[in-house]
Amino acid sequence: MSHLAEYLTLMAVFAVAAVAPGPDFAMVVRQSVVFGRRAGLLTSLGIGSAILLHASYTLAGLGFLVAHSIVAFSVLKWAGCAYLVYVGVKTWAAPAPAMDGEAAPAGVMTERRAFALGFLTNALNPKAMLFFLSLFSTLVSTETPLAVQGFYALSMSALLVGWFALVTLFFTGRAVRDGLARFGRWFNRVTGALLICLGIRLALQRAVAAP
Repeated sequence: MSHLAEYLTLMAVFAVAAVAPGPDFAMVVRQSVVFGRRAGLLTSLGIGSAILLHASYTLAGLGFLVAHSIVAFSVLKWAGCAYLVYVGVKTWAAPAPAMDGEAAPAGVMTERRAFALGFLTNALNPKAMLFFLSLFSTLVSTETPLAVQGFYALSMSALLVGWFALVTLFFTGRAVRDGLARFGRWFNRVTGALLICLGIRLALQRAVAAP
């Protein structure tokens, strides 16, 4: 029962953080509207898979070392910033997304690239790493078996994929798609500017070690 209470508490806190708008949300919306439902779902899967990466190095003890190393944290931070700004600039300059058809393709987006975009967006976000580390160190007992902690991580990954799958389904619905069609290229400019701002905001934040 102690593991059940621990699990429910962990999932409740993580669920609140998962639905909060951020780089992951902006990327899924962008992928869904510009490249269609399949790209959005694959991007969602990539984001969820990155949670397993955070879990792996956290359980191995590497997350603690990165969080307390200014050099390692700074490298991760600037890589994440550069990635968000790069994608933002590309999105800003992209042509207006085509809203015709279920897939609504606006260019070439392979399955591998869609997955990679989601994975890198979450994996290169130092805030995601610190949040995962602090969440586990605060809510998960050191006596909890690694197998149980691994199940926690899988559940968090599944929850994140499920949430962003819902976001994808919403933004690829016909009514929403038809409404966004009226904005044309402005959609790319707004989402591109949002990604750039998120990257700059991340760059300006101080590299504070996790508690």
